[in-house]
Amino acid sequence: MMSCKGDAKEEIIDAPHVQWDNPVEAGRYLVTITGCNDCHTNGYLMMEGKVAEEDWLTGSPVGWQGPWGTTYPTNLRLLVEEWNEEIWVETLRNRKALPPMPWMNINKMSEYDMRAIYAYIKSLGPNGERMPLAVAPGQEPQTPYLSLFPQNMPLTSSETE
Repeated sequence: MMSCKGDAKEEIIDAPHVQWDNPVEAGRYLVTITGCNDCHTNGYLMMEGKVAEEDWLTGSPVGWQGPWGTTYPTNLRLLVEEWNEEIWVETLRNRKALPPMPWMNINKMSEYDMRAIYAYIKSLGPNGERMPLAVAPGQEPQTPYLSLFPQNMPLTSSETE
């Protein structure tokens, strides 16, 4: 499963990562503790995690709206059907995208852990539907959404002049 070349292999092995004998079990653990389900599994937070594993990571039609517009958690189960493991790792390593996805943190994940998460999601098989595309700032989404606009922020000196 690991495909590392030359010096990169040593760097990957030395990086902090979850120790595992079974990448699928490691991936399940990582998905759980890193909060992937919080957004990518519809209703997970509201139901305090009591969502059947067969429904995990199928995305959510509830958007996250902020100054960037409205974004939706991707159905990762369908995504890994389209992407091979190398594309998955490259994307997790380099992607910069819209909030609330914490790409700045995901980019720092070890390659071992990225591959374990891929193995786990792939093991679940395809399920669910594609989620809505992002909606531009100032446009009203046609789905439910959570507002992430800051409220009661102190004014900056330029706003008070």
